[in-house]
Amino acid sequence: MSTEFSPNLIALNTIVYREIRRFMRIWPQTLLPPAITMVLYFVIFGNLIGRQIGDMGGFTYMQYIVPGLIMMSVITNSYGNVVSSFFGAKFQRSIEELMVSPVSPHTILIGYTLGGVLRGLAVGVIVTLLSLFFTHLQVHHLGVTLVVVLLTATIFSLLGFINAVFARNFDDISIIPTFVLTPLTYLGGVFYSINLLPPIWQTLSLANPVLHMVNSFRYGILGVSDIQIGTALTFMAVATVVLYIGCARLLVSGRGMRS
Repeated sequence: MSTEFSPNLIALNTIVYREIRRFMRIWPQTLLPPAITMVLYFVIFGNLIGRQIGDMGGFTYMQYIVPGLIMMSVITNSYGNVVSSFFGAKFQRSIEELMVSPVSPHTILIGYTLGGVLRGLAVGVIVTLLSLFFTHLQVHHLGVTLVVVLLTATIFSLLGFINAVFARNFDDISIIPTFVLTPLTYLGGVFYSINLLPPIWQTLSLANPVLHMVNSFRYGILGVSDIQIGTALTFMAVATVVLYIGCARLLVSGRGMRS
């Protein structure tokens, strides 16, 4: 059994190591920009605008938006790492060599997904440390916090994989983040509570999956949420399984990867 699994284990370690080296080698492009962007959010929205808004949900506005900003950085970076890395492998045709090798498609998928998750978590940790210069954070429920951030990073890594599979050029990998991911994130309760919205917009907001992720993470940090945590965690777990199965089938079929 060890002989059977050792090639896949070696391949998995190689892919993950390469992904980590990839975003660490160009850290001024992968880790520094989101850190600077989040600092600007802290200063402009947290300090300047937050003073005018006052408290929200029993916390200062800065404390209220920090969990959402951390989650936003995790979402964008986990997604961006996989879509750019896997599409780059497609563009260079190196993915074809990997697919004809005796490596399981699941090993390939898990390797790329772990790379996205690790980059998302790395940026999330950086943003969290930077936020401590602006406000005080005390984790309310560590278990929920860790589960939510891991599931969210995994979900968007898998979504980035799907985008990379169907992308035909470099422009295609920017369409989804620009026209889908960014609107959903900004409308996902990062900067406000949906309780401030009229009833009809509160109901419509519940259809936004990012809202459930942001509020679940906010509950883990602050202990407040606009949604049912159990429902949100169930949704994220189911979404992870469904997306993984879909990505694995795409990889097995070779759609969009074999010329």
